[in-house]
Amino acid sequence: MKLSDRKKKILQYVVDDYINSAQPVSSKSITEKYMPDISSATVRSELAGLEELGYLNQPHSSAGRVPSIEAYKLYVTELMDKGKLTSKELNFIKEAFRDRADNLETVVQNTVKVISELTDLTSVAVTSHSDKEKILKIDIFKYKPTKALLLVVTESTLIRDKFIDIPENMSDEQLLDAGRMISNLFVGKTFNEIVNLESAITEEFSAYKEIFERVMTAIEEYFEKDNVKVVVDGEGKILNHTEYNNDGEKVKNFLSVVTSKDRICELLNQEEQGIEINIKIGGDDKKDLPEDCSMVTATYSAGGVRLGSYGVIGPLRMDYQKVVSVLEGVGKILEDILNENK
Repeated sequence: MKLSDRKKKILQYVVDDYINSAQPVSSKSITEKYMPDISSATVRSELAGLEELGYLNQPHSSAGRVPSIEAYKLYVTELMDKGKLTSKELNFIKEAFRDRADNLETVVQNTVKVISELTDLTSVAVTSHSDKEKILKIDIFKYKPTKALLLVVTESTLIRDKFIDIPENMSDEQLLDAGRMISNLFVGKTFNEIVNLESAITEEFSAYKEIFERVMTAIEEYFEKDNVKVVVDGEGKILNHTEYNNDGEKVKNFLSVVTSKDRICELLNQEEQGIEINIKIGGDDKKDLPEDCSMVTATYSAGGVRLGSYGVIGPLRMDYQKVVSVLEGVGKILEDILNENK
């Protein structure tokens, strides 16, 4: 059933008021705060209609109403007003990113701290490595007679270094020559392009076959799923929210999500390419989230390459306007940093 404009507006007021107060919302409260020209009886009738449609629940017969999961879903897709950060909040974000790091992991760690601080929620981020990501630089430095340091700089500005084995009788000149050949061939290419070239260039590297294989293994490991980095901040902030204060089971369910790397990766990697803000309301998506939780996430990229996702996990009664505003504000600064460092 399609809701009338008045029902939608009343539902919006109920959700907004409940988010702010954590108390059931009455018809009297709505008329006094938002709709003084409409009688309390009319609003009460509309509330009853919204309850029959499954958008509201009434904890007690004499109490006001609280939003249902369906109400939150409609709220975030149709009813929610566009939020705006204050000058103080914008300055806080800019100040936090004033020292711009060249390492993506450091930037992401800073990102989750900023988001958690501004939203008073648990923030999460996942860094991922796209197979479309280009390699910008490769260097090989001799460390010991049988060891060399491999340095790989990718398009995401992540610097990966790893020790690789080299033949004991390999001279410094030979190692330098091998590194130059690998750099000339790999730099500017994506992981997919390098893998497709592997069989065709094996003969070219016959003199340095072992070095070539070690470098290929290191690059393959870099793009493996197991190398996905999960960052979490503010896990304990869930206790700042009324509905979790005296409910151990809710807290346990929440912590089972935010303390599991696999579950966070699964939740954040469900997004499709191109989605800027994605909101998951608890109880949907095959119950990947507890029914009393929601998650709001965004993706970040550099040069058109998706590098990962970040966002918050918290109660259904979170301030979605504020959260979306924070994620958008942080996202603009984060992508500027990543693109400038390319």
